[in-house]
Amino acid sequence: MSVASCMSHDTTLPIGQGIYVNGVAIPQDAIAREIQQHPSQTPIEAWKAAARALVVRELLLQEARRLKITGKSLEDFEGRRETAEETVIRTLFEQQVRLPQPDEENCRRYYEQNRRRFNSPDTYEAAHILFAAAKSDAQGYACARAEAEAVLAILRERPERFEELARAHSACPSAAQDGNLGQISTNQTTPEFEAALIALAPGSISSESVATRYGWHIIRLNRKIEGRELPFELVADRIADYLSESVLRRAISQYIARLASRADIVGISLAGVEAHRVN
Repeated sequence: MSVASCMSHDTTLPIGQGIYVNGVAIPQDAIAREIQQHPSQTPIEAWKAAARALVVRELLLQEARRLKITGKSLEDFEGRRETAEETVIRTLFEQQVRLPQPDEENCRRYYEQNRRRFNSPDTYEAAHILFAAAKSDAQGYACARAEAEAVLAILRERPERFEELARAHSACPSAAQDGNLGQISTNQTTPEFEAALIALAPGSISSESVATRYGWHIIRLNRKIEGRELPFELVADRIADYLSESVLRRAISQYIARLASRADIVGISLAGVEAHRVN
């Protein structure tokens, strides 16, 4: 269990100022090592985030010692074992942070309020003719485009020749299937290919050749299958997991804030602290 990052609205922390949690110093070299876990736009913001994370960790470890909390370390699915500190912090949260579990009523309410999130993606049955070339090869890329435009000119007059021309010209293995790519959903092709495909009407061929990192494409959309709304029963577990995670984050943030309000923290403010990730 590790508290990976925390945020605060404090913006007045000078590097080099001593930081203490109930009299315990947070070493500068520890902050320097922690910085790599907190990528930020500026070095000072990364330093602040690292310092806050270590202050929160110290707060939690002090509270665990006060409560005499111990625990048994766990392993993840890759066999990585928790450190002693991670084990203690996880056990502290398990014992001290009470989490109401979302019931079916809460899950259904979230489903009804966010129906648009629970749609299966649109699916496209498509075919293409690929004129392969690398962008780094300017001459080859230009030649591939010229070849694509020549074939496209034929298709403008004789679109029924698409399969024949795909078999004859396409550098993609799909040429053996008349250029057919089967069913494609979002994020399965390059952004340029996807944008051109989505813009087509079923049965039409791209009016211009489409450039991607693989070369130039002539695309035909055979059929579009509209996404459908997923029933509650199919997404209920996903919703429950999401709501549980949201409740956990809020509860941990509130717990840390209570500890901070009772602690003597010097050198940094944890006002508005928010737990970002607990592993």
